[in-house]
Amino acid sequence: MATWRNLAIGALRLAGKSSIAAGLRRNARDAGRPLALLGIT
Repeated sequence: MATWRNLAIGALRLAGKSSIAAGLRRNARDAGRPLALLGIT
């Protein structure tokens, strides 16, 4: 689980998000958003 969280934090940083906590909460609310952030969808 820590590996997935670190991946998410790294992706948010690369995307230029200033607040990692807010970004994690926002991604947790919408299942498609993390995939879009990674460019998968």
